[in-house]
Amino acid sequence: MNKDDSQKIKLDGVDRRILHNLQSDGRITNVKLSKLAGISAPPCLRRVRALEEAGYIRGYHADLEAKALGFNVTVFAYVGLSSQAEHDLEAFEAMVGDWPEVRECNMLAGEVDFQLKVVARDWDDYQTFLTTRLTPAPNVSHVKSALSIRTSKSPPGVPIDLDDEG
Repeated sequence: MNKDDSQKIKLDGVDRRILHNLQSDGRITNVKLSKLAGISAPPCLRRVRALEEAGYIRGYHADLEAKALGFNVTVFAYVGLSSQAEHDLEAFEAMVGDWPEVRECNMLAGEVDFQLKVVARDWDDYQTFLTTRLTPAPNVSHVKSALSIRTSKSPPGVPIDLDDEG
């Protein structure tokens, strides 16, 4: 399977169990994953590789604790642009893609063009980012900031229905 086939692949129950378990624990061994999926290890590994090649699995990573690493502030910045021409949108996305403190960038429909999830060591650190990088950036017309008080839910990925056969 290749990435062009991802629209044609119909996931069965085994595939969904594999995706569900990998999403919960990216370090799970193939032997344990195969047992949870109800198949033997060699075909399980082949299915994982096929799911990767088809684009269902984008990668594997460690979920790091921001505060333990000194990032005590999370801010959602709502950014309005002066121009919404496609090349201007792409230029903005490329620019924030190079900013390590921006952890997510979502284009929105409505009054705001983008929502950025920004991490900072403290409020002063965020204000410096805001006033020296984000606000003066090309095409940025306005920014509204919302300080996150706490995160009560942040599961990885998407909900996978293990009971659905289609």
